[in-house]
Amino acid sequence: MTKEPLLRVNNLEVVYNHTVQVLKGLSLAVPEGEVVALLGSNGAGKSTTLKAISGLLPMEDGAVTDGEIRFGGVSLAGRQPHEIARRGVFQVMEGRRVFEELTVEENLSCASYARGGAGDLAGAYEKVYGYFPRLAERRRQLAGYLSGGEQQMLAIGRALVARPRLMLLDEPSLGLSPILVEEIFGIVSRINREEGTTILLVEQNANMALSVSSFGYIMENGRIVLDGPTSLLREDRDVREFYLGGHGGQRKSYRDLKHYKRRKRWLS
Repeated sequence: MTKEPLLRVNNLEVVYNHTVQVLKGLSLAVPEGEVVALLGSNGAGKSTTLKAISGLLPMEDGAVTDGEIRFGGVSLAGRQPHEIARRGVFQVMEGRRVFEELTVEENLSCASYARGGAGDLAGAYEKVYGYFPRLAERRRQLAGYLSGGEQQMLAIGRALVARPRLMLLDEPSLGLSPILVEEIFGIVSRINREEGTTILLVEQNANMALSVSSFGYIMENGRIVLDGPTSLLREDRDVREFYLGGHGGQRKSYRDLKHYKRRKRWLS
């Protein structure tokens, strides 16, 4: 990567409940205006990485014990989640996490607090509805009655209202049909291109993630084990076999690969 990173994570270590170490010296960089993918199996530490950046770890008895996170050249150490959000970092949580008893538009209005004030909310709503016309049709409907795909659209739309410089997008394909996954990722790509929003994308659907990103990192057991431009990752033998092989784009289990232990570089 040649651009100066908007986000830089250096040698990050994270521990839960004062005992369980999840991140073990993780480092990555996200250049401004780019989409960067963070790939890995369940339990690799991907979501923990996003929560460390957004300041949400203490809510789950987690803590950064070593390393540094810098956003726009400024350390995020010790900052509360609302402070980090107002600096321009907004996380779209895994599982969507919409407010089910509020309407679509009321959900969008909640993100105005991350803007530091209401501002032109009508204009912000119309921008969201431009990307997600189905939300415009359902703006007065309770979010709990939306489909899973519509709730994911709402979660991303809520982030847009907050005007993030960096969007942390956690498993947007989770539980969605292949057609909806393509639609969501197409809109994510448009948001990056049209709004200039920088995106750090956590995803298990490696094929889809690599199709919209310019650079990728692969995690195993709390560490980065491989990184590079997505064009090169797609051609890497291990990436093709472990992540892009015949499981619909989903990562194969290492336990199914008898020769895995001979791949020493994946354990470094």
